[in-house]
Amino acid sequence: MQEPIKENEVVIAPEDIVTVTKMNHLTEIQHMKKMNTRATIKKIDKDHYADLSTGEIKKYKHIENRSESYNSLRQTFKKLRHIINHNFTGEKNELFVTLTYAENMTDNKRLYTDIKKFMMKFRYRYPDIDYLSIVEPQGRGAWHAHILIRFNGLKTIFIANKELSDIWGHGFVKIKTIQDVDDIGAYLSAYLADVELTEETLYAAFRDESTVVEKEVNGQKKRFVKGGRLHMYPPGMNLYRKSKGIKKPERIRTTYKNAKKIVGSAQPHYSKRYDIENDGFENTIQYEQYNSKRKK
Repeated sequence: MQEPIKENEVVIAPEDIVTVTKMNHLTEIQHMKKMNTRATIKKIDKDHYADLSTGEIKKYKHIENRSESYNSLRQTFKKLRHIINHNFTGEKNELFVTLTYAENMTDNKRLYTDIKKFMMKFRYRYPDIDYLSIVEPQGRGAWHAHILIRFNGLKTIFIANKELSDIWGHGFVKIKTIQDVDDIGAYLSAYLADVELTEETLYAAFRDESTVVEKEVNGQKKRFVKGGRLHMYPPGMNLYRKSKGIKKPERIRTTYKNAKKIVGSAQPHYSKRYDIENDGFENTIQYEQYNSKRKK
């Protein structure tokens, strides 16, 4: 019998139930120490839910900002990471565009209106596309947007920066290549959540529980606050929006033994353990990611 596999001090037995997510060249295995097999609450409206075990109607405890609910944020960024990796692989017919404002624009309602108008104009010129737009707050309160665009009918695409700037019309536009990134979802999730530690962002991003990490950017080592941008998102704001052609990956539940058959002899290129606690409930979540583009 296959021996249990130990990763980051968490033992996953062969018959343990796991969730497998297939995303192009990436496969993710998620194991939860305690798994809820049936729903215990049912949402009634934005303020109330029913406790199915007791029949009671209760009020949601609304958070003041996103950083107060790290489990919810983790779920949001995990879903975003899955969608990105299922739809974008860094091909030559994909673009990663950043839209910024010339002024210190802090109105998030205007932000979504401007993005919608930009995409309407863009699709008039390039109708056969799909896109995923992601909003990002800055330490000074300003907003800008990142948009992943896939040109479905083309093998390669080049668009001049000036053309995009003219369509946008509110400030600066940057086009960044992601052809050398083999895990675009993780790359952008960290890009959006972490914030560079500077004099400008010190107060806005840093908290008592913050972790500072060092990353290499364009050949230079810089310090970043992990998750330092998360509390900047207003409660209830959607971090991303997508076109109809952007699909969610299929997720299946199976035993860890069967999951290992799916990835074959490959070893995980990344593993992570989370210990979570919410209203007295504790759980441990373990991730393993297998990337077929990376050499052993």
